[in-house]
Amino acid sequence: MNDQIIKQAMDVSRRYFLGRGAGVSLGAMALGLLEQSKSLHADQKTALGLADLPHKPPRAKNVIFLTQSGGPSQIELFDHKPGLMKWAGKELPESVRRGQRLTTMTANQKQLIMPSRTKFKRYGESGATLGEWLPYHGEVADELCFIKSMVTDQINHAPAMTKFLTGHQLAGRPSIGAWTSYGLGSENRNLPDYLVLISKMKRPSDQPLYDHYWGSGFLPSRYQGVKLRNSKEPVLYLRDPDGLPRKIRRGMLNGIAELNQMRLKETGDPEIETRIRQYEMAWRMQSSIPELNDLSDEPESTFELYGPDSRRPGSYAANCVLARRLIERGVRFVQLFHPDWDHHSRLGSWCVARCRDTDQASAALVKDLKQRGLLDDTLVVWGGEFGRGVAGQGKWNSPEGGRDHHPRCFTMWLAGGGVKSGMTYGTTDDFSYNVAENPVHVRDLHATVLHLLGIDHERFSYRHQGLDFKLTGVEPSNIIKEILA
Repeated sequence: MNDQIIKQAMDVSRRYFLGRGAGVSLGAMALGLLEQSKSLHADQKTALGLADLPHKPPRAKNVIFLTQSGGPSQIELFDHKPGLMKWAGKELPESVRRGQRLTTMTANQKQLIMPSRTKFKRYGESGATLGEWLPYHGEVADELCFIKSMVTDQINHAPAMTKFLTGHQLAGRPSIGAWTSYGLGSENRNLPDYLVLISKMKRPSDQPLYDHYWGSGFLPSRYQGVKLRNSKEPVLYLRDPDGLPRKIRRGMLNGIAELNQMRLKETGDPEIETRIRQYEMAWRMQSSIPELNDLSDEPESTFELYGPDSRRPGSYAANCVLARRLIERGVRFVQLFHPDWDHHSRLGSWCVARCRDTDQASAALVKDLKQRGLLDDTLVVWGGEFGRGVAGQGKWNSPEGGRDHHPRCFTMWLAGGGVKSGMTYGTTDDFSYNVAENPVHVRDLHATVLHLLGIDHERFSYRHQGLDFKLTGVEPSNIIKEILA
């Protein structure tokens, strides 16, 4: 560090030092000042993991993450296992199960095999196999890259989704969207870098979506996802009170900013800088958000493409339209959450309903991005936190039968943004229970997404409490080079 930066760091008040806790070193306090300095030496920037970001020319400039919360069943949707019919009602062989952990919901019942409830069909020149509940996916099969060998090590929803989105099973780490915002920022000054859209369900979902799924963790809070609400006021407290002229509001914000700048100079607290930025962003969003949510300028062809539900504000289909509009406006990371994929019972009806919610709109988003010339620069990711097990939960041959959580293999797909189209990577065994070839851990997916954004995951870190944290953690993480175009 140069002398000027050290001096700035030493000016941090004793009160702020004690308030942050004894575990924070002077160097950690100086980190925010280092990041703001425009005169840093190259080796100092490199030490922070932020040198020349992106580290290399990116293949993707933006990400749309279609998060299917609850664990979609790969056995019904993607991973065709016709041989299961001869095993129907028989117990899963121990040579397949290998003593793997089960949840308490099925640990005390016999593991009787339930074949797929769907028929499968091949689509496109790639010959991708898809279940009959996803007919619209078939129309874009040649644009998709299926990863059928995903693996995680968490078997319950909250830790699995936390791991899926932050790289660690315990809350407190930054989400992948927050990491992206921290590293790359946005091309639009009037909208946040990272926006979150949650489907407004037709029936209540008993599966919560926690704020830490899109949180900033130990990164400054300015990098957390901004959730757009499904209401007339998409962002709370954004609208000025009735009767307050814009000129007066602007003067108030200028005064608040001046006071905050004085406090920032005294303490060096990075959260004060975040607060200044938030006020300014809110001011600009007062015009950008209403314009974004007003779909009246969309042609009739848009609603025909995304389906009739795209006219219902807050629906998954409407959120897919908004995701495309956000990407057009330069937002870096857009994340959709669609809950209620947790089908422990009535799989044949509830999974069909979730497919009906998402199938046409997901495929339409890929088509729409491509026809507008946006797919090459936009990485689309579709998937949930884990898959479903081959054994039936409850009566395997009953309409009430469902499937339990299964972390040992599941399917995701990617499209655009430097990924090969019309391909399938990885395979599972004959029971869709274990990965047979090319396992892809969640951290490998994270490394690959960062790579496509031009970020070297090994060099991309943030110092917190004396440690250099990475999205991909300390265990080996591999870029899935075989799927790169």
